Amino acid sequence: MAERPDQLWVADFTYVSTWQGFVYVAFIIDVFAGCIVGWRVSSSMETTFVLDALEQALWARRPSGTVHHSDKGSQYVSLAYTQRLKEAGLLASTGSTGDSYDNAMAESINGLYKAEVIHRKSWKNRAEVELATLTWVDWYNNRRLLERLGHTPPAEAEKLIMLPSETMIWQPEFTDKTLSRKPGAVQSASPVPPDRARHSGPRITCVRRQKKP
Repeated sequence: MAERPDQLWVADFTYVSTWQGFVYVAFIIDVFAGCIVGWRVSSSMETTFVLDALEQALWARRPSGTVHHSDKGSQYVSLAYTQRLKEAGLLASTGSTGDSYDNAMAESINGLYKAEVIHRKSWKNRAEVELATLTWVDWYNNRRLLERLGHTPPAEAEKLIMLPSETMIWQPEFTDKTLSRKPGAVQSASPVPPDRARHSGPRITCVRRQKKP
């Protein structure tokens, strides 16, 4: 649970079967509104691939004191990864290997990604998966309506929380009904096709990068 953006991130990766073999997709999610703040597609499971997702998130958000949670997968507990977390001022947190209870948000995002993208067709290669993932992440962050956010996209929810308190119209609800703790569960939100999703005004992104003082 998080009370504000950049308080808690969770990280995990999943795999996708293609005609040329498996590729791996890593996500870093801000737990507050579920924004995907970093991602990467790779043909190998080496630590550099999850580091790339982390670097993207760090560049986009410039967090301070953020808790970074993951399972005890070898990539996330490697010296290179933990050292980068320390350098960036993030606080590392790990759960049991494969424990979806500890990493519920990441497991939920993986489940949505598989259901809404990967399981809909067969995939030729990494490049095809990468393009589809790019498109989905943009749609998910900016146009997908999430029930627990009052049918608001994650990026818009983050923008609303930054407004003065008297103008806020929602608070995210984290309950067993809105966020399943089962791997691959997708009931935390009702899928809305891109052509039906609410979208008014300029697109809001989950990038919250600010200039250093």
